[in-house]
Formats: sequence, structure tokens, C-alpha cells
Amino acid sequence: MYNSKIIGLGYYVPDNVVTNDDLSKMMDTDDAWIQERTGIKERRWIKKETDDSSAVMGAKASRIAIDRSGLAKEDIDFVVFATMTPDYYFPGCGVQIQDMLELNNVGAIDIRNQCSGFVYALSVADQFIKTGMYKNILVVGAEFHSNGLDKSTRGRGVTVIFGDGAGACVLSREEDTTKGILSTHLHSEGKYADKLIVESPSIRHWVPDILDSKEEDLSYFPYMDGTFVFKHAVVRFSEVIREGLEKNNLTKEDIDLLIPHQANLRIAQFIQKKFGLRDNQVFNNIMKYGNTTAASVIIALTEAWEEGKIKEGDTVVLAAFGSGFTWGSVIMKW
Repeated sequence: MYNSKIIGLGYYVPDNVVTNDDLSKMMDTDDAWIQERTGIKERRWIKKETDDSSAVMGAKASRIAIDRSGLAKEDIDFVVFATMTPDYYFPGCGVQIQDMLELNNVGAIDIRNQCSGFVYALSVADQFIKTGMYKNILVVGAEFHSNGLDKSTRGRGVTVIFGDGAGACVLSREEDTTKGILSTHLHSEGKYADKLIVESPSIRHWVPDILDSKEEDLSYFPYMDGTFVFKHAVVRFSEVIREGLEKNNLTKEDIDLLIPHQANLRIAQFIQKKFGLRDNQVFNNIMKYGNTTAASVIIALTEAWEEGKIKEGDTVVLAAFGSGFTWGSVIMKW
């Protein structure tokens, strides 16, 4: 058995910055209202005249990660792509990345676990490497939310939260089992799927059904029971972080850096307080990018590394919670 270790990181966000004041021109909201509830000051949204998409942004982030890994694209054995906003209903973005990067005819899979997507994707890649099946895996998280949001006052509770972006890492075989990913922990509770959902289009309710509806059909816009999600998120975040620490005989004092999914700054602050962590033990960037769902953890991890907040030997904890409900954590020794 091997461990897997991140050897290259990269991220990409669109140039177009959308501030809270910009949103106030589209809907009945303001900067103070948004910051008080989410901690978000701005986010990036793709401009229609660009060619960016989930796959395209993922490819841009991947090129940076591969370059930083010191590997050639020919060294990549497999692709795992996490997104809830694919370019096509099918096929998935994984095969698009294989083509865009001109990789060998390697396998590619897509992970559809929304906010927990990157944590799940990293766990899948980790298992492939641990068992010796693959040596170097490209793991990508990317989201193109802005084109599917209700930008009226009706949708403000959800729309102000989400941003576009992508991140990627190269996960590679590590023979020293004291380094790299030490453990991953994944959970789900599907009975609450309708608390955070986009219902349509689905095979049961396809595009013609939406167009033929005699009443306004809003099932293709995201729906979130924000209070319900918040209450469950803070509980599940805490549980899965503790689970990872206990599995590795670690305590909260051993955490050098916690990188939570950037869903809401208030959730991250709640978890920080609950674990008694200092500000320099938790990394947040939701203020700049909003919630980029499957891309949020990998973008934050990359930024933290770029800013020198992660050094060799550090214990880094990744944790996420989101639609499904799904949640998970990754414990790694840098």
C-alpha cells in the first residue's frame, strides 16, 4: 500500500468581479445585508463573451497544477473531475479535460457531489493510488454557476452566494506512509436532498415539460432552505473533522490549517470557535470568490499554499458539507 500526496496545485477564476453593490442594481439587496448573512464581498462571474466554462476553467487550473508538479502531461494516469455544473448533460467534463490537455487515452470520471465534490474526488483518487492502480492522478473541481441563477429579487437568497471558478491538483504516489493523505471520511443523508436542490431539467421533467408549463416553472433554479442547511452543516462539519482527527490519533491542537468548504463565512467562524482554533489555523477566501461549490476547497488550498500558509510537515484538514446531504473530510500531512 502507498499513500498519495499532492505535488502540484493550481486555480483559475474569471476576470469579471461582481461586487455586492453590483448585485444591488439587479435585485433588492445591499452590501451590508449580504456581508452580514454570508461574509461575501464579491465573487467572479463568467462574462458571456468569453469561452470559459466548467471544463475550460478546469483545464486552465490543471495546466498550472501539472506545471507546478514538475511532471509532463504524459505522466498523468487518470482524471477525476468534480462539478455540479457540467458543460453538457452528458458526457461529463472529465473527458473534455482529457481532450483539452491532450492527455494520453487515460480514464476519466466525474463526481457529482456538489459542495463535497472535491473532497469526494480526492478520496476516490487517493484509493486508486493507495492500491497501486495509478501513480499520478489529476483531480479537478470547477463550477459555472452564474448562468443558472435567478438574478431577480426572488432569487437573492441563493444568487448572492455563488461564484464561478476552478482548481486542480496532481495527486501522486508517496511511499512514505507518514506523508500525504492519511485518511478520508465520507458520509451522506439523502432524506434531506430536497433542502438544497435543482429539480429540473431531469429525465422526469425535461425541457419540453418546463416550456409547456401553464404556470411559471422555477424548478430549474436552485432552491435552498438556508436555515435548515446551516443547522445541519455546523453539526456535520464538526463530526467529520473529529472523525478524521480521532482516526489518526490527533487532537484539534495538532491542526496546522483547516480549510473548510467556502459555503458561508458564518459556518466557518462557528466551526473555528467550536474547535478553539486561532485565525491563522483556518483559511477562508469566500469574501473574494463566494461559494464555488466543488471548486471552493481546492481554490482555497491553492491560495493558502501560494501565500506560504502551508509548510512541509503541517497537518492540513479539508472538510466540506453540502447538497445531498453529503459531507466529508480529508486529513493530510504536507
